[in-house]
Amino acid sequence: MTVSVIIIAGLVLYFLLYFLYGRYLAHKVVEVSEEPTPAVRLYDGVDFVPANKYVLFGHHFASIAGAGPIVGPAIGIAWGWLPALLWVWLGNVVIGAVHDYLSLMSSVRYDGHSVQWIAGRILKKRTGYIFSIFVFFVLVLVVAAFAAVLGKLFVKIPAVPTSYLIKIGGALILGVLLYRMRVGLGIGTLFAAIWLALSIWLGKSLPIKASYHVWMLVFFVYIIVAASIPVHVLLQPRDYMNSLLLVGGLILGGLAGILSFKSIGIPAFASFAPKLIAGQPTPFWPAVVLIIACGSLSGFHSLVASGTSSKQLSKEEEGLFVGYGSMLAEGFLSTIVVACIGAYGMTLIPKELAAKMTTPSGFAANILAAEKKLGGPAGFFAKSYGATVHNVLHLPRDFMVILASMWIASFAMTTLDTTNRLARYTFAELLEPIENAAPGVYNFFTNRWVASVVPAALGVYLAWSGAWHVVWPAFSGANQMLASIAMLTAAAWVIRVQKKQGAAVLVPALFLWITVSAALIWYVLKAVPVYVGKNPVQGWIIGAVVVIMLLLNLVLIFDYFTSKPEAETLATSEK
Repeated sequence: MTVSVIIIAGLVLYFLLYFLYGRYLAHKVVEVSEEPTPAVRLYDGVDFVPANKYVLFGHHFASIAGAGPIVGPAIGIAWGWLPALLWVWLGNVVIGAVHDYLSLMSSVRYDGHSVQWIAGRILKKRTGYIFSIFVFFVLVLVVAAFAAVLGKLFVKIPAVPTSYLIKIGGALILGVLLYRMRVGLGIGTLFAAIWLALSIWLGKSLPIKASYHVWMLVFFVYIIVAASIPVHVLLQPRDYMNSLLLVGGLILGGLAGILSFKSIGIPAFASFAPKLIAGQPTPFWPAVVLIIACGSLSGFHSLVASGTSSKQLSKEEEGLFVGYGSMLAEGFLSTIVVACIGAYGMTLIPKELAAKMTTPSGFAANILAAEKKLGGPAGFFAKSYGATVHNVLHLPRDFMVILASMWIASFAMTTLDTTNRLARYTFAELLEPIENAAPGVYNFFTNRWVASVVPAALGVYLAWSGAWHVVWPAFSGANQMLASIAMLTAAAWVIRVQKKQGAAVLVPALFLWITVSAALIWYVLKAVPVYVGKNPVQGWIIGAVVVIMLLLNLVLIFDYFTSKPEAETLATSEK
């Protein structure tokens, strides 16, 4: 199999999916209308702010992607490139894109409320509250996982933090140009493209070297500030710049893959149970959901869709491009990850280690050690991407490595502060029961600055040890469990409110629920005891969080099947 065939097959798959199934969902299931969206009706200048669809696409994609569609497949190739890629494609088609789009549009129909709030109205009030507790745990794990991955990347490739900080300065300027000076999007785009190129060049010339723990403290302060200021100041312009980085990176990577005609250099199938988590044999099923998260499907996407994006969507008809299209773009990114690593990854591995990886079993046994030497899964992809584009398109390798690393850093950092903003919303929802009884306490803790500190502190604490390989499976499992619950909520909305046939949503949701439940039980029994032995505090915290989420998950699935369709009258009346 050649890299060219994989890239072309991915493009054809996503093109057909968007224009056939995506449009069917928009017009036959959601039935998009011309009614004003929450961003227009509830404009407040902080969270509810209508955005240009390309700007919003940039925010949405950068927020949902993070490092997930890169790190997951980079680790998952230990099973072989074919199982990893098939899980990405199958997840995109059957669950991922459908889940993301319906989460966005159901939120738009409910004044931009979160998916857990919607569950409380469509299923049971208790369901929504328990769902919010579950979501808060997930968001803390997201902060921990992405902070750890990003911290390692910043230490390993010190040009990246320089480039990112310069890009933030450019985003603030772009926000002034677009929203205060009212310059056209064309001029803003030209400025953003030039500034991005400048930031990458300066990053290579002026690297910032700091320790992992210094970056943890920087992240802590940054995500509190970024999660609290109005979205048009930093979030929207920065994520539009991210979208340019995305488009440029995807075009270069896709073009290099198509023109390479190079055979995949790693095994199609390596091992059903390589040692990936806690040094234990990790079976592809059900444990794949603990490794490959965002690139295939992700519950976190429902939080972004119903947390920030639904509050910025200008028109309902643009939801397909933003919600459905972003998931397909993320899937294509994961396709490029597998293709680039498959094409040139083996050429980057030190010879003495590569000599042990000439057989499928040897590859499966040593790939994690090889990635560690190259800066972890994110660094391995960045260098494989640089090698692919350099060898095929003859562009400077170092520049391409920094571009790919900036890609990862921009998405991961965006996910960090978007997650903290979502956690602040969720924290406020959890405190709603005391709003009337203790309004002073409620107002203090739901203040956007105070509410942003809590998840930031918990997440950074879990990431402090630097053991990202401990946090990542817990994050991925919780994330995929959230996807199954959000998908069940979407199915309830489609069936009970939209009055449509919901089997295409309900059946995949139940399959995912069974898979993730089995995977998390395996994780608690096999991985957590190993982690407790190495780092008791972190191990017990992670184990307790996973067990609590499993218990909450049982209550949520019970509520789904025992709730009465009381909310059928709540469809558009709450708009």
